[in-house]
Amino acid sequence: MPWETARDAHLARLADEQPVSPEHGPRRSRVITVEPALTQLSKLTASETHRLDRAIVAISVNPELGTEVPGTLLRDYVDEIDGVRVIYYVTALGSITIVAYVEA
Repeated sequence: MPWETARDAHLARLADEQPVSPEHGPRRSRVITVEPALTQLSKLTASETHRLDRAIVAISVNPELGTEVPGTLLRDYVDEIDGVRVIYYVTALGSITIVAYVEA
């Protein structure tokens, strides 16, 4: 069998098969941190930063986690178990999350 024919047959079989990889997880938004959150981050311990990272990842996957701050476009996320708070803004398409304030 010529190489091109074998290759074409292989590609045809692949096209007929179902994907074997699992579905991708939810799309995450890009996170941008601005002042004063940057200043606050520089003052956190490694443990506090780790706890805050978990919260920011959760927000990037689901920006609706936080509650709306009345009269603004800001959202306020509080994780009482990890003891962190993040105030953030999500762009209209949800592709960018801007972190404005953090507490840990």
